[in-house]
Amino acid sequence: MKKFNGFLAGVNLGGWISQYGEGKKEHFDSFITEADIAQIASWGMDHVRLPIDYMVLEDDNRPFIYKEEGFFYVDQCINWCQKHNLNIILDIHRAPGYSFDSLNDNRLFEDEQLQQRFISLWQEFAKRYKGFGKNVVFELLNEIVEPNSDRWNSLSKRAILGIREIDNSRTIIIGGNNYNSVNTLHELDPIIDDNMIYTFHFYEPHIFTHQKASWDDLLKDLDFEVTYPSGEELYKKYLAKSDEFRKRYVYGKTTDKQYLKKLLKPALDFAKERNVTLYCGEYGVIDLAPMDSNLRWHEDLCEVLREYGIGRAVWSYKLMDFPMTDKDSKVCNKALIEIVSKK
Repeated sequence: MKKFNGFLAGVNLGGWISQYGEGKKEHFDSFITEADIAQIASWGMDHVRLPIDYMVLEDDNRPFIYKEEGFFYVDQCINWCQKHNLNIILDIHRAPGYSFDSLNDNRLFEDEQLQQRFISLWQEFAKRYKGFGKNVVFELLNEIVEPNSDRWNSLSKRAILGIREIDNSRTIIIGGNNYNSVNTLHELDPIIDDNMIYTFHFYEPHIFTHQKASWDDLLKDLDFEVTYPSGEELYKKYLAKSDEFRKRYVYGKTTDKQYLKKLLKPALDFAKERNVTLYCGEYGVIDLAPMDSNLRWHEDLCEVLREYGIGRAVWSYKLMDFPMTDKDSKVCNKALIEIVSKK
C-alpha cells in the first residue's frame, strides 16, 4: 500500500480552535502554544492534524467575509510546525450548516448558500496557502453523517474542483459517511486526482474506547468494565445487553490484534481495489478505560497500521477525554506517548 509520507505518526489538536467551550481570545491564545508544537516534535512525531470550526474564520451574519483574527491562529500553527519540522493537516471540523455532533440541526446538504460558503471557504484556504509545499494538507470535512453518500459525493466533488481552480497540487483528504467509517469508503465516487488521500477514523470496539462516555446514552451508565484484549466472559456481558445496544456496537467473542485487523479489512480492501493511500485521522481510548488495556489497544492498533503503511493521528493532544497531556501540557503517560509516536 502507498504510504502517506510525512504523515505517519501525528496527533490531533482538538479543543483549540474547534470544540472549544467559549470562543474567547484568552482560550485561543493559551490552549496551544509554540511550546506544545515543540513538545510534539520532541516525541518524534511528523505531523499534527488541526481541527478548525468555521466560526473562528467566518460569522453567519457576515457570510463570505473572512476574519483575519481567526486565520491568525491557523497561520501561527503552520509557522510553528514549519519551525519544528512538522507537517500539518487543516481539517474543517465544523462547516457552515454542518457538525457531526448536531445532526438534527444540520442544513448543509439541503441549502445551496451554505454549500457555496463551504466551497468558498476552501477556496480561501487554497489562495492563502498556495505558496506552501506538501507540508500543508487540506481535509475537506470531519465525520459526515448522512442517510447515504450521494449528497456528500456531490458536494465534495464541487469543493475539490473549487480548490483545483486555484491550486492543482495541494494534497486533499476525503473521508466517508457515518463518522468516517471504514465501511463506507467504498460508497465514495472514484476521483481522478493524483493528490487525494482517503481517511477513516477508528475507535473500535466502541464499547471499549468509549466506555462510560458521558455523551453516549447507552455507554454512560455501562455496568461493567471493558478490558482489552478480552474473551468470552466479556462477550457474554455484551450479549446480555439490549437489542439496541448490540445493534449499535460491534463486539467480538475475542477482541485482540486479529480482531482489529478484521474490522479494518473494508478499508484495506478499498485501498487495494482503487490503488489509493489510506490515513487514519483519529483513533484513541477514553481516559475512563483501564490504563493497561488502553496501552495494549494502542500498541496493537499502531502495529497494524504500521504493518499496512497507514499514517495516523491520535485523538487528542490535550484534554478532550482522550488526552496525551493534561491542562498544563504535562504528559499523562510516557508509555502511551512512546507507542503513538513510533513511525
